[in-house]
Amino acid sequence: MNRSGAQLTPVQIVAELDRYIIGQDKAKRAVAVALRNRWRRQNLPPELRDEVAPKNIIMIGPTGVGKTEIARRLAKLAQAPFLKVEASKYTEVGYVGRDVESMIRDLTELAVSLVKAEMTEAVAEKAAQAAEERLLDLLLPRTRAREAIGLEGVEPVSPEASRAATKEKLRSQLRAGRLDERPIELEVKAQAMPMIEILSATGMGEMDQNLREMLSNMLPQRTKQRRVKIAEAKRILAQEEAQKLIDMEEVTAQAIRRVENSGIIFLDELDKIAGRERGQGPDVSREGVQRDLLPIVEGSTVMTKYGMVRTDHILFIAAGAFHVAKPSDLIPELQGRFPIRVELEPLTRDDFVRILTEPRNALITQYVELLRTEGVTLQFSPDAVEAVADIATRVNERAENIGARRLYTILERVLEEISFHAPDMPGKAITIDAGYVQARLADVVRDEDLSRYIL
Repeated sequence: MNRSGAQLTPVQIVAELDRYIIGQDKAKRAVAVALRNRWRRQNLPPELRDEVAPKNIIMIGPTGVGKTEIARRLAKLAQAPFLKVEASKYTEVGYVGRDVESMIRDLTELAVSLVKAEMTEAVAEKAAQAAEERLLDLLLPRTRAREAIGLEGVEPVSPEASRAATKEKLRSQLRAGRLDERPIELEVKAQAMPMIEILSATGMGEMDQNLREMLSNMLPQRTKQRRVKIAEAKRILAQEEAQKLIDMEEVTAQAIRRVENSGIIFLDELDKIAGRERGQGPDVSREGVQRDLLPIVEGSTVMTKYGMVRTDHILFIAAGAFHVAKPSDLIPELQGRFPIRVELEPLTRDDFVRILTEPRNALITQYVELLRTEGVTLQFSPDAVEAVADIATRVNERAENIGARRLYTILERVLEEISFHAPDMPGKAITIDAGYVQARLADVVRDEDLSRYIL
């Protein structure tokens, strides 16, 4: 699709998600509307734009039904700063671990990289031209043309030719790639990162990195000589020229605007911090993290190394299995900040059959293509697909239900022998049928204790 994710209609967003994710129509519709609302808000009059708060979402469903996959695909569609984090890795302020504000710092860092990459692409042509001129000056010093660096064996030029004509002849040879394998010595900037290590407590990880960057900027810029091939020299010089053409202040300003207006944070494993313990002292891993998370979701200002970032209009999409805890176990203030709740359905046998065959990145397609690299042609008959789906459903019912992830363990077991011997049988065609699947898994499926450990 050529249109950016922000301009896609909800119907188009769902259609795009359908190419990779089976079922879960309610969740797809909810995230599609939320993504479209970012575009709608941008088109409101300025006086109303700041009043429209994002409608944050909680996706509730067992593991392996597509919550994280929806987030991954949404990130590619959004073309906006998008960060996926796990709620369980954060701790309450004052304890060893990461504080919740670090997710905003990470999102800003990601946005800066995104904008910088876009601007680098925009000036790529100018940077390549400047790099070419620098390279030609290295190849053809102002002294005698025949003393040029690395020109032994280069197509000779007439002695009486002017330097300009010689330079143009070299340029044509350079563009034709005939000099790419020649070695050349370059003077490049040395990375001056001081060796400093901080035994970090809460939030000190970022301080460590910031301190390193500050000291490296204070130290004098050193250069070093590197001997590289001309093809590599073109790339290095183009990067240096692009850096000169990019205004980092503009990059930072654009990145902060994008984070504040279209940033999306996917907060996974929210159920791991749900629950209000009544023991003695503060509960580090649960209610304390919720209290710290609340101002970020409500809207606050977070200090980053690029400046202040407001979180009022960042969209939060949370997800969790909620097997033990329930959304109602979250503190009431945090519940109120996630008005949209979507329940994802457990996957059925028919869903497994579709997951194995329909998506663009279908599991069977992945294994077929992997073995094709060894020269082995692998085919799955329809009854083999049905057999894999049947066994996945049975094992999920008897053991822990891990959803579509069960298909990975079963297919690895089925194809273990073929994958091991594939390098020794190039050109061979193999068809997997239901009999082969049953034979490979019969012992494990019969033994319930064994299937708990192996499948």
